[in-house]
Parts: sequence; C-alpha cells; structure tokens
Amino acid sequence: MSWKGYAVSSTPRRARHLPRRLAQLYAGLALYGGSSALIIRAGLGLEPWNVLNQGVGDLVGLSIGTVSILVGAVVLLLWIPLRQRPGLGTVSNVFVVGLAIDATTAVVPEAHGLTARAGLLAAGIVLNGAATGLYLAARFGAGPRDGLMTGLHRVSGRSIRLVRTAIEVAVVAAGFALGGSLGVGTVAYALLIGPLAQLFLRVFAVPAADAGRPDVAGTTPEGAILPP
Repeated sequence: MSWKGYAVSSTPRRARHLPRRLAQLYAGLALYGGSSALIIRAGLGLEPWNVLNQGVGDLVGLSIGTVSILVGAVVLLLWIPLRQRPGLGTVSNVFVVGLAIDATTAVVPEAHGLTARAGLLAAGIVLNGAATGLYLAARFGAGPRDGLMTGLHRVSGRSIRLVRTAIEVAVVAAGFALGGSLGVGTVAYALLIGPLAQLFLRVFAVPAADAGRPDVAGTTPEGAILPP
C-alpha cells in the first residue's frame, strides 16, 4: 500500500462530496471482503494477511472473517505507541471486511477444476484491486494494517517498501507455520494488487474541490500503501 497528496477542500465542498465518499467507503470495504472470499474459495493460495487469519482460525476454531476482525483490532491497538490517528475508514475496515468475508464464503461454494479455480482467483484479485481503489479514494483513513506500516515507517525511518515487505513476510511466515494456505494465488496477488489498486484509485477518485481535478493518493497513509 508515493502518490501526490490529497487536495484540501473547503468545508462546503467537502460536504457536497460526503454522500459519494461514504458510499465508496462502504462499497469498497464490502467488496474487499467479498473479493477476498473469492480468493479463499479458489483454493490456490491466499493474500498475506489471510494466510495468517486462516492459520489462526484453524488453530482456535474461528472463521477467517472473525479472525480478520480480531487481528484488525489488535493491530489497531499497536497504533497507540506509534501515535497514529484512526479515521472512520480505519474503524470501519476492521469490522466490514471481516463480516463481508464470512458472508460471501457462506454463499459462494468452493470451486472445482483448475479452470474454475483460476477464474475465481482472477476475479477475486481484480475485484480486490477495485475495492482498494474505492475505499482509499474515499479518503476516510487507512486500514489498520496499512496504518501499522506507515507508523513503523515514520518511527523507524525505513522505506515504505522495506517496512511493508518485512511485515508481509513476517505475516506470511507466521500464517504458514500455523497452517495457512500459500500458493500461486499468493504470488499473483503480491504482483498484481499494486498496479490494479493504483489504476482503480484514479478511476474512483473524488474530484478535488480546489483544483477542479480528481484527487490522487499521496504521502498520507492512504497513499503509501502501494508501490508507485
């Protein structure tokens, strides 16, 4: 999860875009959870954090979505010593994504056959990129895991890419040790999610009030999530 910072708009113009931004936030978070569920059902390997969520869930007997909420809450607590400030999108991310994962896995069956599984994986990754663009472009704050990354970047002085890589390697290693699923889907997600999210950030950008053009993510937590 750099781009140029979001433009600062006047209060009346911010209010004009508020309904759209709220719709984007919650549609994006719900789609993020739903697309993650498609990747789970494809059975070809999970995103890094869901490798951990699955491993912990198998260990304690909870669903991936429930563990996602619990892990997100724990990660959010780590913001306190890092002096990160959560937004509406941060808190909403903890709950909406996990609930959407469980709701979607409840209605979408596991795919059978390599073609069907590959198609489900591809759909999940593309929709996940779209979901990332939707909720980040709404500008309500980074998710708890993204804020952890930017907080560690700020206090350590290390690059975003290094911190992000270190976190995700640690998460994948811990999840794999607990029985989480690694596979081609994990690699495909890692390679494709950055370009896809950057594309959809521009597609779903909310018009800037003071520049007459779409805002794009920047060096804020939202903008530091993905490589340029």
